[in-house]
Amino acid sequence: MKIFAFINQKGGVGKTTVAINLARALSLQNYKVLLIDFDPQANAGSGLGIKTSKDESIYQALVEGNCERFIKNPYPNLYVLPSSIDLVGLEVKLVDFPKREYLLKELIENSTISGLPLMQFFDFIFIDSPPSLSLITVNILTACEGIIIPLQCEYYALEGLSLLIKTIRGIKKNLNPDLMLFGLILTMYDVRNRLSHEVAEEVKKRFNWITFKTLIPRSVRVSEAPSFGISVIDYEKNNKASLAFLELSKEFLERVKSYNKKFSKLLK
Repeated sequence: MKIFAFINQKGGVGKTTVAINLARALSLQNYKVLLIDFDPQANAGSGLGIKTSKDESIYQALVEGNCERFIKNPYPNLYVLPSSIDLVGLEVKLVDFPKREYLLKELIENSTISGLPLMQFFDFIFIDSPPSLSLITVNILTACEGIIIPLQCEYYALEGLSLLIKTIRGIKKNLNPDLMLFGLILTMYDVRNRLSHEVAEEVKKRFNWITFKTLIPRSVRVSEAPSFGISVIDYEKNNKASLAFLELSKEFLERVKSYNKKFSKLLK
């Protein structure tokens, strides 16, 4: 399993933050990671200091059918295919497009880097998604193998999760039979907040078999790092959130090695 999508239709749950910092943590362990920003807000790219326009983003890569010349390399082993606001208009253009649900999948399969297919060059491919259930999200779910759902440790954490699971089931049944639910990640955990404890316990009670043990704590450094165009790990290595992401990367790797289809029983 190599291609993972970070999905949640709710905004502000730390989805992009998890994608950036998990990718960075893996790159520090000498894994080659490609982070594809498929969100028109383009936060995954800007969070790593990458500024792009339509002509330098995944939008143009989709037009050309190969993304190699658009891939940036901000850190050793960490590569980024940035997005742009122009991606907003993609859905309108795809209305009558044949096989419109497979556009991203075909881009990944047909693209090369350094003379190798992406799937051979990279150990992992991460896809950051928009906070919506749209045609862009359908493309992401069709292209990926494993789904990672970040959940904020707040009152409405589980609201909308059933709708998301229903959508994923539909994609698995009709478009991508290999799609698997890889894990839930609890974010913005505040050890001093009683509600955080209650939400974490509720999630673990209902989805213990799929929830990552590592909790991503709330930290002001996580909010500050993107303004400098760097990951929180590079911003303050010994920060509690940085250490959590490094720990999460180890748990992620262990799960990749031992992954069993039973983890995806929720999709049946």
